[in-house]
Amino acid sequence: MEVQVRPLCPELRKKAELELNETPKKLEDGIRHLKEWIKKQPHLIARTEDQWLAAFVRGCKHSLERAKEKMDLYYSLRNISPDLFAFRPRDPRFRELMKSGAVLVLPKLARPEDPRVVLVKPSLYDPNKITMSEFFSFCHIIQQIMYLEDDNFLVNGAINIVDLEGITTTHFLQMTPTQIKKLIIAGQDASPLRLKTLHYINSLPVFESIFNFAVKLLNEKHRKKIFVHSRDMTVLYEHIPKETLPVEYGGNGGTAEEITDYWMKKIDEYESWLDDDMKYGTDETKRPGNPKTPERMFGVQGSFRKLDVD
Repeated sequence: MEVQVRPLCPELRKKAELELNETPKKLEDGIRHLKEWIKKQPHLIARTEDQWLAAFVRGCKHSLERAKEKMDLYYSLRNISPDLFAFRPRDPRFRELMKSGAVLVLPKLARPEDPRVVLVKPSLYDPNKITMSEFFSFCHIIQQIMYLEDDNFLVNGAINIVDLEGITTTHFLQMTPTQIKKLIIAGQDASPLRLKTLHYINSLPVFESIFNFAVKLLNEKHRKKIFVHSRDMTVLYEHIPKETLPVEYGGNGGTAEEITDYWMKKIDEYESWLDDDMKYGTDETKRPGNPKTPERMFGVQGSFRKLDVD
């Protein structure tokens, strides 16, 4: 059966060849290989659409063994940590969170071969209404749609900006060591996302305790991609073209309201797909060898309750 994957534009096709070692045949063969592998896994219940599998193949630069590891862990987390996936668009609070502009996928690129920029501002959501797990679940749903639709995101990777301005003690207290470890495993080890850089802006002294703990859990490759900036926005312009940023950050890449309106409609388009997606995961009782358990994956205890935000 012919593999159905959206063709890349010329600039992205060239970038995929250079950075991902991609050829059309290699991509088709990789997708077919993943489909056959999924069929043989007694514990794995995974999506097998060509465009979906292409995200894992490209995200692992066509290393099929790495793609299989990521996919297995990606679906295992559905069972090991269901709290990370339970917050769904049918919850009215989901739409409130979307409207808040706490997560903006910036639509404008300076060049076709530039990474996609995602801007996160946690202070725009109410931590008394939304938990850290729910916020991750929200971000994950946006990311799923990007896996299916955003070729720039898949081929060029992503630059993430986290704006800490206005963040409160309540936000920080949701970041327990166990929660941070879950999020790092989900983002670093289970996701096909190719992170180019991560920028924290408007950093606070209190952030250092959490940051220092989290960095220890990252692999060396990801540690080198993290930058922490204080309140000088001009530093950010050295890393990200100004025209990419939204109006609210001194750029001309659209307003937060325009971007959130687009994503409100996009989430509605995917409503049935997202409902259907909940049936995928793993049955750990059928896994060959030792089942994956929360204790084995996240064995970290404690909290950051002594933190104070100035």
